[in-house]
Amino acid sequence: MRKTLVAIAIGASLSLAACSDNKEQAPQAAQADTVKAPQTAAAEATNPLFQKSSLQYEAPEFDKIKLSDYTPAFEKGMAEQSAEVDAIANNPEPATFDNTIVAMEKTGELLNRTASTFFNLTGTISNDEIRAIQSDMAPKLSAHQDNINLNPKLFARVEAIYNDRASLSAEDQRLVEIYYKQFVRAGAKLTDEQKAKVRELNGEMAKLTNDFAQNVLKATKDAAIVVDDKAELAGLSDGEIASLAAAGKAAGLEGKYVINLMNTTRQPILTNLDNRALREKIWKASAGRALDLNGPVVKRLTELRAEKAKLMGFDTWADYVLDNQMAKTPAAVYQMLDDLAPKVVAKTQAEAADIQQEIKAAGGDFELAPWDWAFYAEKVRKAKYDLDENQIKPYFELDNVLKNGIFFTMQNLFGITFKERHDLPVYHPDVRTFEVFDADGSSIGFFYADYFARDGKRGGAWMNAMVSQNNLLGKHPVVVNVLNIPKPAEGQPALLTFDEATTMFHEMGHALHGLFSNVKYPTLAGTSVPRDFVEFPSQFEEDWAINPKVIANYAKNYQTGEPIPAELLKKVLDSRKFNQGFDSLEYIEAALLDMEWHSFPAGTDTGAVQAFEDKALEKHGVKMAVVPPRYKTPYFSHTFAGGYSAGYYAYLWTEVFAADAFQYMKDNGGLTRENGDKFRKEILSKGNSIDPMQQYINFKGSKPTVDALLKRRGLVD
Repeated sequence: MRKTLVAIAIGASLSLAACSDNKEQAPQAAQADTVKAPQTAAAEATNPLFQKSSLQYEAPEFDKIKLSDYTPAFEKGMAEQSAEVDAIANNPEPATFDNTIVAMEKTGELLNRTASTFFNLTGTISNDEIRAIQSDMAPKLSAHQDNINLNPKLFARVEAIYNDRASLSAEDQRLVEIYYKQFVRAGAKLTDEQKAKVRELNGEMAKLTNDFAQNVLKATKDAAIVVDDKAELAGLSDGEIASLAAAGKAAGLEGKYVINLMNTTRQPILTNLDNRALREKIWKASAGRALDLNGPVVKRLTELRAEKAKLMGFDTWADYVLDNQMAKTPAAVYQMLDDLAPKVVAKTQAEAADIQQEIKAAGGDFELAPWDWAFYAEKVRKAKYDLDENQIKPYFELDNVLKNGIFFTMQNLFGITFKERHDLPVYHPDVRTFEVFDADGSSIGFFYADYFARDGKRGGAWMNAMVSQNNLLGKHPVVVNVLNIPKPAEGQPALLTFDEATTMFHEMGHALHGLFSNVKYPTLAGTSVPRDFVEFPSQFEEDWAINPKVIANYAKNYQTGEPIPAELLKKVLDSRKFNQGFDSLEYIEAALLDMEWHSFPAGTDTGAVQAFEDKALEKHGVKMAVVPPRYKTPYFSHTFAGGYSAGYYAYLWTEVFAADAFQYMKDNGGLTRENGDKFRKEILSKGNSIDPMQQYINFKGSKPTVDALLKRRGLVD
């Protein structure tokens, strides 16, 4: 079935009981249906999701769609796809690529349109009504997906085509192989009893992942810190304080200051906040959230995953997941992380010693604590590089970064241009829309930019495809980048940290993967690649943020237009490798936690969540009290709600590719159309139509090495 649905709602599906034609109905029920029919028809006629969007590229009609439209659209969409799949499975003609695989690619139009629109909202403007719909749909979507994946007649047709695939074209063979493996991994070869168990496990897991996500949203909102006295905010800029006041006003706390948490353990506000007691309060609120809510969820969810892996013939969930990724085995992932760990820990310990010296020099008589790290690390950075974050921010105004940095880079590399559109409806006033044009002037698709944090938005940064490119159905891409940059007070500029600017470049890499997709089939389109390849294009784009030509074009004072002084720019670039021990360690800790939570066999008693976490970090020699994991277990949404279970390592895995590719381009002319066009042709346009490693070999001529990564992270000279 189409990858778009699978990617949006993993394991999602529908029970067909409500849609079956029951010939044994009692007369009263039949009469009731007759009465309801005109009402249903009227509702369908006014539901904008029931028809293709009338907008260019079928962009969602957010101005017409009501939240109440989603449930009936999901229900009808699942019923329609079920009927389409049944027709394919029961086709009396012998199975062929066209009447089975291509036919499957064409199913679920309404369901995919509904899901791709709705699940964008669950991460960006979630509220009680959206969460209720999400909770209601999760088990239904899970059952629906199972009805397809576990349909024996359908699998028999897929298997027959798979066994006779040699005569197909390369892209068609790739599609058949992905279908076949997807069905097998879903349980198509299991006994009826085992299939029933898989359905049961999938339904409960779908509920638990939804519960986890909603618990994180609730706990993060509830953990917001309210400050009564402005004096407690010493160290923050006027703009930052105004932003906190605006957050207070939005929360109905006029005259107070509200510090909303980001969905990471580290909180950016700690960098400049003088008040140590307040720093401690913020950090503890961040690190301690959701344990009571999500502790039981994690234990049950990981138990169920281990049980499903056993049913599928694998020792652990990590073995099951990685069998379908580039890494292939947990051993390969552990080796990568454990090989890096000693270098990273040593560098972090050296950084901690420098920070402790700074504390002492500043008159502190206390030992370094987690809530001190960012604050005193910034002082060390200032001392080492004579660099103050507040000196930098005026040169990284959001619109400059977007238009004169990112768009400038995209034009130089690929010849594309972005034209802002003000006529397309959006799901929130902060969202901006752009039409993307190729070098020859032809339109490629739409890019939406949703950069500011808000209540109801999950933490982090990501890209969604609201419409995925494919030539089979003639679809152009409609993609959105989502970040959580603190929104400035009204009338104030959005001044970014260098990390936030780099994240904008990162997410544009994902957007390009969707925008440049040029494949025939929906299942193979855009970012529908293994998890440990999907982060490669995004991490590759990060380094362009510091390309001399690029940064000279966008790092300009928002008030005067003057470029960032050469001396200050050198300090920015020199300081990039600062604190890399901390950054690398908090990431590796989280990646190892993810792996350990999915590396035990079914029936294992994992014990208390915090004890499990401590033991896992100690086992790999990475536990440092002052450097906790980037995501502690109770709010680790990537692995327990976001599809990255046994996959968070992918960021480091793909950074090997990104660093290697960037160095290759640097050695061959850097920011040129020739380099960009080659990257677009061999990587960004291919989706999953070619094996990812072969894509890289086609681009560079060889597999990547770790050399450039070690230099990139400052772990070797």
